[in-house]
Amino acid sequence: MSLSIYETTVNTFRRMLGGLDKELQRAVEYAATRGFEPDRLLSGRLAPDMFDLTRQVQIACDLAKGAGARLAGLDIPKHADDETQIAALRARIARVLSFLDTLPREDIDGAAEREIVLSVQGRELRFAGADYVNRWALPNFYFHCSMAYALLRQQGVPLGKRDFLALG
Repeated sequence: MSLSIYETTVNTFRRMLGGLDKELQRAVEYAATRGFEPDRLLSGRLAPDMFDLTRQVQIACDLAKGAGARLAGLDIPKHADDETQIAALRARIARVLSFLDTLPREDIDGAAEREIVLSVQGRELRFAGADYVNRWALPNFYFHCSMAYALLRQQGVPLGKRDFLALG
């Protein structure tokens, strides 16, 4: 049995974004038990030169929708990057999950050799579809999901590995 690009990407994005949504809900619950505004957590960052929680969630969403669209040969949906509340970030996750549900499995599974071209900081990157998935899309997606998880943990939100892996 060969490995399905659809299973590797879209289903992974769905599971991890669903887990990230639950982590954000746990953050809201944590803030309520501690008596502070949950949106205060959004400005947390691990180091001064790293993105804050808001941007980590936005980028994880962008990577999921971008990879799905590129692999399917579709236009990437645009989001305004204007979220200032956890509720708005959760709504963004929901929009991305809805978009992922529209992607045709056969188009994505047929993308192993499709050329994917990205422009990153003024530099053009070219990949075959399978290399794009393994060398760019998934590693970057996991990185930003990990950073969001770490930022919530750093600020006291009671999460564990099962939460990150979306097993709970």
